[in-house]
Amino acid sequence: MRTPGELILVSNRLPATVECGPEGATLKPSSGGLVTALRPVLQSRNGHWIGWPGEDCLGEIERLVAREQSTAACHLVPVSLTPEEQKGFYAGFSNEIIWPLFHDLQSRCNFDPAYWKFYLTVNRKFADAVAKVADRDSIIWVHDYHLMLVGGFLREMGLKNRLGFFLHIPFPPLDIFEKLPWRSEILRALFDFDVVGFQTLRDQRNFAGCARRFLPNVELHRSHEQMIAEVDGRTMLIGSFPIGIDFKEFSDAAGKPQVAAHAAEIRRNVVGRQIVLGVDRLDYTKGIPERLKAFQHLLATQKEMHRQITLVQIVVPSRETIPKYQELKTEIEMLISQINGDYGDSGWVPIHYIHRNMERTDLLAHYRIADIALITPLEDGMNLVAKEFCAAQAGDQGVLILSEFAGAANQLRNGAILVNPYDIENVADALQMAFRMTDKERRRRMRKLRRKVRNEDVFRWCADFFSHLEVPGPQPAAGSTMKTKVTTLVPRIAPVKTG
Repeated sequence: MRTPGELILVSNRLPATVECGPEGATLKPSSGGLVTALRPVLQSRNGHWIGWPGEDCLGEIERLVAREQSTAACHLVPVSLTPEEQKGFYAGFSNEIIWPLFHDLQSRCNFDPAYWKFYLTVNRKFADAVAKVADRDSIIWVHDYHLMLVGGFLREMGLKNRLGFFLHIPFPPLDIFEKLPWRSEILRALFDFDVVGFQTLRDQRNFAGCARRFLPNVELHRSHEQMIAEVDGRTMLIGSFPIGIDFKEFSDAAGKPQVAAHAAEIRRNVVGRQIVLGVDRLDYTKGIPERLKAFQHLLATQKEMHRQITLVQIVVPSRETIPKYQELKTEIEMLISQINGDYGDSGWVPIHYIHRNMERTDLLAHYRIADIALITPLEDGMNLVAKEFCAAQAGDQGVLILSEFAGAANQLRNGAILVNPYDIENVADALQMAFRMTDKERRRRMRKLRRKVRNEDVFRWCADFFSHLEVPGPQPAAGSTMKTKVTTLVPRIAPVKTG
């Protein structure tokens, strides 16, 4: 019998990945910040984590998950997706529509109606998986843009549990969001949650503005920094909950002897130069070409900095089967080749380019030896790389240059140098300022940053969101308008097979 009040966490991926190799399938556990923060909660509540495990590996998922349960922090519940669903739901609707649109890059969207049908189908699959394990006291927390309809489907099924949703990416302003053909359906489903959380106050305001425009039966009231929505006789909360990292774990790991030894080895290869570090997943929202052009402008205008500075750009492969990502990779590599060809010489390569998945010890070593972190996304929900860099700076010597369009900018503005990533001269000037900054000023700024990241870590984020989600509130009204409007979507697709 399950413990009352258990947590059911729902995300696109399980906190473990099925990997298929020559010797068969294995389940590799994840160790990200979300897993770390929620592990004690899930253990204490006998919780469930629902998600897609990756490749199906010829039907071995259930066996692998069952074997993993003995050492897992929670019960893993896999949701199997067909190759067609993976393509239409994940690569299609999630990453060719929602991802670019919510990052203010609507020109990259492909509003294929077939994608919407897959999005409905898969969200219904996830809701079915939740309904199978939930009891009446379960608290359900759904994560991110892949699963915005799950709350609507759960209410349609009659579940009256406390439902929470957290969006890890930005929520766009009205003039962007209204371009989405299925804007009202998604908003209605989001209003079936009891708590909807965003990274920043700007995202919260954008969401409220869209609700006022497209859902006239919703009444919104401000309550301190949160908002209260009255909808169909019930109350929901809309809040800003900036996510953090496990500061202590990052700081301790960066101080380990093997990390220090590897950092010293990297530093020997660029002795006498300041290292500028960029760390990004391959994505057009990260502003990598714009960053490279800013570095190119610095070299073109500040010749005295030649041989005195080196950019180490780490790009982690991502979604490279999607043509636009292949094009981005080619653009990045051509720019790096041009800059190194124009400005390098036999004793100095301006840009060191690393394109691969990086082991954690290697990444921490790069954080440690970087004199300057150059983190310039065009738009980002939060950007945890900025916080990881600060946590790894035990010597308080690094300088953080951060895009003002990163969600982390509001928290870190008192210590970072904020820049407009579209303004290459502005970014080049920031690099010059960081390069010439005194040790005293570097320490003053980094101490502020580390204090902020330490005090507002992932555990505080989790506790803050949970403190609102666990509060009992009015139950959803039976037969509400919201519920009815979501229900009318279902006949447009074939019945969902869950087997």
